[in-house]
This record gives sequence, structure tokens and C-alpha cells, in this order.
Amino acid sequence: MNGVRLDKWLWAARFYKSRALASKACELGRVQLNAAPVKAAREVRVGDRLQVRNEGGEFTIDILALSQVRGPAAVAQTLYSETEESRQARDRAAAERKLLHAREPAPPSRPSKRDRRLIHQFRGR
Repeated sequence: MNGVRLDKWLWAARFYKSRALASKACELGRVQLNAAPVKAAREVRVGDRLQVRNEGGEFTIDILALSQVRGPAAVAQTLYSETEESRQARDRAAAERKLLHAREPAPPSRPSKRDRRLIHQFRGR
């Protein structure tokens, strides 16, 4: 196997739940191959470097193996290796999000019916 379509590989490596989502991400510029925007039909090869942005964060990965079929997560993780800088950046972003939510106190309980009415009135509904 010389090359695999990028959208198939992203789906097989479990970065996106479907090929359609992987294609859409390529179309929106959320996937870059060797620091250049790329279309979903582009063939990727072993050794290529991808920058993938999805709901899990921003990944910079090197392709180690090719696959056209989606298998178990353990197998999917062997298809690529994430760079150390990318891993550290994602960890820092997660820590910042955690600190941001730690400062907000949780409400003591659910709003009562009266509270909900006041909220709706305040919002103009």
C-alpha cells in the first residue's frame, strides 16, 4: 500500500467519527499536511506530518502506518505518533480550562420554578 486517502486515514485513526466529518474538516481547513491546507482526496504516506484540529484539541502527528479500515482504538493509536510539543500544548490548554472552571462556584441547587421565571423574564422570553 503506497498511499491512502486522507479522509479514510483520519477516520481509521479515530480522529473523526465518520469519513464525512473528516472530509468536512479538510474542507474547512482544520487539517494540514506538511504545513499546507489539504483536500480530503489527497493521499498520505508514511512519514507525513499532519496538523489536525478537532474537539479533542490540536494535534501535530507523524504518520507511522497506513490503514483504510477502522479498527479498535488500540490499533488506531499505532498508526501515528504525536509530537511532544503538541502533547504539552494540549496538556497546558486542558489545565487552563480546568482552572477557568474551578473559579466558578457551582450553584447550590437547581433553580426553583420562581427562579426559572425570573431568568426567562430577564432574558426577555
